[in-house]
Amino acid sequence: MTLDEMLKLADDLVFAKTGQHLNDLQEKIVRGTIQGETYEKIAEDFHCNESYVRDIGSKLWHIFSEALGEEVNKSNLRSVMQRLQVSLFSNVVQDHVQVGNINFCERTRHPPDILNSNFHSQQAPTLHHELSEMPELGVFYDRTSELETLKTWILQEHCRLITITGISGIGKTQLAVKLLQEIKNDFEYILWYNLENYSTFPEFQAELFQLFEQQTEQESSAKNGNRLKLIKSLQNHRCLIVIDNLHYLFCPGELAGQYQLQHQEFCSLFKKIQELTHQSCFLLIGWEQPRELAEIRRSNWGYKTITIRGLKTTAIAEFFRDQELGEDEKLINIIHQYQGNPLWLNIIVNCILDLEDVIQKIIENNTIFLPQSLKDNLQQQFNRLSVLEKQVMLELVQDEKPVNLAQLLQKGQIHSSDLLNVLQSLFRRCWLEKQDHFYCLPAVIRQYIIDQNH
Repeated sequence: MTLDEMLKLADDLVFAKTGQHLNDLQEKIVRGTIQGETYEKIAEDFHCNESYVRDIGSKLWHIFSEALGEEVNKSNLRSVMQRLQVSLFSNVVQDHVQVGNINFCERTRHPPDILNSNFHSQQAPTLHHELSEMPELGVFYDRTSELETLKTWILQEHCRLITITGISGIGKTQLAVKLLQEIKNDFEYILWYNLENYSTFPEFQAELFQLFEQQTEQESSAKNGNRLKLIKSLQNHRCLIVIDNLHYLFCPGELAGQYQLQHQEFCSLFKKIQELTHQSCFLLIGWEQPRELAEIRRSNWGYKTITIRGLKTTAIAEFFRDQELGEDEKLINIIHQYQGNPLWLNIIVNCILDLEDVIQKIIENNTIFLPQSLKDNLQQQFNRLSVLEKQVMLELVQDEKPVNLAQLLQKGQIHSSDLLNVLQSLFRRCWLEKQDHFYCLPAVIRQYIIDQNH
């Protein structure tokens, strides 16, 4: 009997008894036990506490014992699985065995009732997907690399918490929608939650509990309140929770990622999500990522972040062809000037179609043109910047060429420690670029700041 066959048999037993398949940790415990690994080794491989692994293992052995009507533990699991397979095999042997011309009647040996009734008639778990707030995908241009990265993190590495960040209009939400279309059947529960309309933590929590309204009585009766009940749901079910427009949780006028006082409970939740063992994933989308998460992303395997950049030239060329603008080489300049940002490019294309003669001159002169709708888009993000961030950006505008940290410090306008924090915050907002050891503003943002001060 192969390892995969034993794992499949264990999964069938758990499903038949509980209605749920093995989660990632349970599968790791069964696999490790069959291979002779200690709880300590299993916990180390799964990056969790040994006592927690022992507790989950004990509950597994109890499920197997009840299902099979005999005691199952860590030491006899392999032999039990092998005997069970023999029992299942004998169940399909015909009642009559013929030897020569004589028929011998044989009494068939049956496996336990729980497998007789469920083993060959399992149904896929019911999917509970609440996606009413998820936008339509629309036209989607190539993001193959980003999609594959996210699918690897979620489906293979089982990351618990992922942030998708990037400047407004770059395609964060569209990427997440495309991702969900491709992986949604891997999750029993999915919720898309949009923070654009003011939302409190209790409202968000109520949405989750409504999604889990069919949870088991054991989960519903958690003794330590709603927060533990939520974690238990994430442990017992394969869930994907998407929170869009995450930046509405953070303080405008402060450095990136600082929570507003009334949203501190979200901070506590995200901390538990990336620390505790469970089989679910939270996907956070916004202009900013939580400050405390940005500081631990390299030291915690359960948390990942991806910053979305502009579309590649080939994808933009396809976009221009769809707009019937041809493949004029002059349009390539627009791609770089507007950072391959789909929203910004769409605004510019509409202007090209409306004001073709004027726009052609702008293209030829390599001028950055900011239609009012693009300014309005940038204004929303500019209003969130702190006073010090705005001050640094004004200093950068005054220099036509990129400047290094020493040059910024020589200006003496901002204390060195504050300056480093400000630069880091602007990077996280994607409002600042770094070339080698020199800092500069993206062309569109630079032109916006110039226009703001004239």
